[in-house]
Amino acid sequence: MEEKVRQIREQAIKVIHESQSLASLDEARIRYLGKKSALLELLKSLGTLPSEERPKIGSLVNEAKEAIEQALRSRKIVLMGIEQKQRIAAEKIDVTLPGKGIRRGSSHPLTQVMAEAKDIFLRLGFEIAEGPEIETEYYNFDGLNILPHHPSRDMWSTFFIKDDVLLRTHTSPVQIRVMEKHKPPLAIIAPGRVYRCDSDATHSPVFHQLEGFLVDNKVTFGDLKGVLTDFLRQMFGQEKPVRFRPSYFPFTEPSAEVDVACVLCNGKGCRLCKETGWLEILGSGMIDPNVFKAVGYDAEKVSGFAFGMGIDRIAMLKYGIDNIRLLYENDLRFLEQF
Repeated sequence: MEEKVRQIREQAIKVIHESQSLASLDEARIRYLGKKSALLELLKSLGTLPSEERPKIGSLVNEAKEAIEQALRSRKIVLMGIEQKQRIAAEKIDVTLPGKGIRRGSSHPLTQVMAEAKDIFLRLGFEIAEGPEIETEYYNFDGLNILPHHPSRDMWSTFFIKDDVLLRTHTSPVQIRVMEKHKPPLAIIAPGRVYRCDSDATHSPVFHQLEGFLVDNKVTFGDLKGVLTDFLRQMFGQEKPVRFRPSYFPFTEPSAEVDVACVLCNGKGCRLCKETGWLEILGSGMIDPNVFKAVGYDAEKVSGFAFGMGIDRIAMLKYGIDNIRLLYENDLRFLEQF
């Protein structure tokens, strides 16, 4: 019996020291200390031994069990250290490797065109003003000489929030807000988002507009033509032909629409310009005396001009884009071109 205990102890310690992983070490623990181990069977058979041998054999079995447990603890510490080193080696970062490049984005084409337009007008001496996108009927219509039930209101397809509150249909309300608080001379541009119930290849329910106006003594239509011609040639090129056509807007009189030579055919006539050779780019005119009256200006002493343009349309013409939806779909294949 003593020899058998000695053999189990030596064999267990040998197997433990030869274990190469924590998993194999756990298998050795179960094999030599588990419920079905040889040592446990010896303890169960002590009752069959003569009474004088039981203490000695029991003591040998307990010593063997303690020696095996100690061997397990020691080997476990060694194996954990080996596995930790292997894991560190596998997961370590080589700081000498070059870093991964960060892919830099670029400004959206609408942002680029808006920034370019603002820069041009700032160089011409204008200042920037902003106003709320949720407006009252007064600022969006009444103050701009667009009276209730007037047919001209049909020119704007309006999103109404409630009876007299709406999403602004143009940035022109900023003109009224600024003139109410400040006296001439004024040279202001008002960029921002506007909203209309319209959606097709060339119209979007939300788009970007830039309104501008200049008020002072003896402002003439010639001043208007000079400012807008300079702006368009800086935007589209110094040789770009520009023309003014008589038109109608409730808040300007006289009024004019401004065209540039077609960006596709350069004035020869094509499908884009409907064979006219021209593309409408913005609306403008001399500020109507009724608008001055609404803000408390004396139309006999001051005069001014105003203009408004769709930044989305300018971007489409500048970059040859034939569908406004491309500007809002966030397709990287399209945006990467800018």
